[in-house]
Amino acid sequence: MKIALVHDYLTQRGGAERVFELLCRRFPDADIYTSLYSPKDTINLGDRPVHTTKLQAIPGASQNFRLLAPFYFPAFEALDLQQYELIISSTTSFAKSVIKRPNAYHICFCHNITRFLWDTRTYIDQYKSYKTLMPIIQPIFQKLREVDFVHAQKPDLYISNSSIVTERIQETYKQPAVTVNYPIDISQFEFSDQKDDYYLVSSRLLGYKRVDVVVEAFNWLGWPLIITGDGPERERLEMAALPNISFLGHVSDNQRKSLMSRAKAVIVTALEDYGLVPIEANVSGTPVVAYGAGGVLDTQLPGKTGVFFHRQSPEAVHQALLRADTIDWNYRQIREHVLKNFTEKVFFERVLKIIEEAYAKHKAVAPVLTSSA
Repeated sequence: MKIALVHDYLTQRGGAERVFELLCRRFPDADIYTSLYSPKDTINLGDRPVHTTKLQAIPGASQNFRLLAPFYFPAFEALDLQQYELIISSTTSFAKSVIKRPNAYHICFCHNITRFLWDTRTYIDQYKSYKTLMPIIQPIFQKLREVDFVHAQKPDLYISNSSIVTERIQETYKQPAVTVNYPIDISQFEFSDQKDDYYLVSSRLLGYKRVDVVVEAFNWLGWPLIITGDGPERERLEMAALPNISFLGHVSDNQRKSLMSRAKAVIVTALEDYGLVPIEANVSGTPVVAYGAGGVLDTQLPGKTGVFFHRQSPEAVHQALLRADTIDWNYRQIREHVLKNFTEKVFFERVLKIIEEAYAKHKAVAPVLTSSA
């Protein structure tokens, strides 16, 4: 059976790309398609060929991929996927619009609805340089919302990463979806039940991540805080921080996993659609102090793997940290929670079961998928 794997664009390395990397490893003989590909900036696909759209030929396209929004839908529609029996798309926006042959099956791993179209104001707030373009962007996005809805009817099956994304798919696209929490590669992390005297934030420094409330809370507490990651908010945050707070910028994978395993807790203040960082912290044996909304509701057990706060404010973070400090954490139990629920093995067991059930009327497909496990 011929399988095509399709992703929006491979120009960065975020949570969606890490999940696509798992799909590529799971289906080593599948052909890979994307709109734009920048090997140095994204996941490692080895020497596997990556088929791109005509947008790849535009100078600077990989660096300015967000500006090409009106052109992605027709670019993906132009891909010739008629030879494939199964198409697996991985998307937050455009890859769901590929065209399959009539007897093929399209499974869409939807990391979110197209957020810049359906929640434009919040999205633009993350990229302040685009705010001056709002008078131009708004009418274009209004038309693109209509187009996005039409393309959202193409997949035969939606698999989402969290309960909140499933709700959005149902409400916005009027399509059913199955929730399967995405896994992490546990081999990339190390466990430690010996914790050092610091807390950790591992995040891109964007406005919606709300790292500012963590900085203010730690200014009050005076406890050691390490912040890894970079972004447009870094300078402002550094100016607001007292000496007990260290900014390391981008760190290597080895340094990050060491920091995560030795931290007293990892702090997450953003409203995330899913969020891999809390799971990465847990598999390292580290509890999480998190804003109690969105994806963490699927992945955390309050009092056992983490502590929630319910307002994105310094006061709420401060109180949650004090609560977390009183808990006698079972670090091995925290790790076991991930091993039971969020490994690649568990993920694909659930996914293959869903696919096989969906293929009940396609008798030749399920045995092929099972044999590739």
